[in-house]
Amino acid sequence: MVIDVLTLFPGMFKNVLGESIIKRALIKGLLKVNIHNIRDWTNDAHRSADDKPFGGGPGMVMKVEPVYRALKDLKAVGPKKGRASVILLTPQGNRLDQGLVKKLAKRRRLVLLCGHYEGVDERIRELADEEISIGDYVLTCGEIPALVIIDAAARLIPGVLGCDASLDSESFENGLLEYPQYTRPSVFMGSRVPDVLLSGDHKRIDMWRNEQAHKRTAQRRPDIMKKEK
Repeated sequence: MVIDVLTLFPGMFKNVLGESIIKRALIKGLLKVNIHNIRDWTNDAHRSADDKPFGGGPGMVMKVEPVYRALKDLKAVGPKKGRASVILLTPQGNRLDQGLVKKLAKRRRLVLLCGHYEGVDERIRELADEEISIGDYVLTCGEIPALVIIDAAARLIPGVLGCDASLDSESFENGLLEYPQYTRPSVFMGSRVPDVLLSGDHKRIDMWRNEQAHKRTAQRRPDIMKKEK
């Protein structure tokens, strides 16, 4: 899977991409992430990628020209457009959930466009295939949502996780939150691990985990249960 990121702040990605599971995926060649500075496609001495909004108002608006040039060079727009999905990260987009992450993870190439300032020139939206939000709140930039998408999608690529089977029991799979997990010690400050998990009876353990997953989901996210029905 190849992910190109168009950003005004490329330095925000270095540390996250250089750690943990994403780092291993990059080393294995299962994932390739290219970080591009939008300012490289500006044509003035100040490398301006934003300007004051027409009609007045606070803040600055991202300009359309450098974004268009960048997407054109990446063959993400125009007559030579390759098989890439251009995604604008914006609070006005469709809300990201595990179902959407699965769809993104199956695509060969994503181009993530990080919004900033007061927003983007409306004509930039016309260059995107879709718009995605990670929640009903406003962040200072689209770089954090881009990292969220990279992380969420990358771990679904076969071979990225040490054990792909672990995906089956995670939260939001099969419409449920994950069941409680425990490890050593079996007793901590008087709090004991449930006896069933120490029984060695895998059938009983599976039944307990299933019951706990339903119970936890009903208590914490009843909206998920209703959606599944």
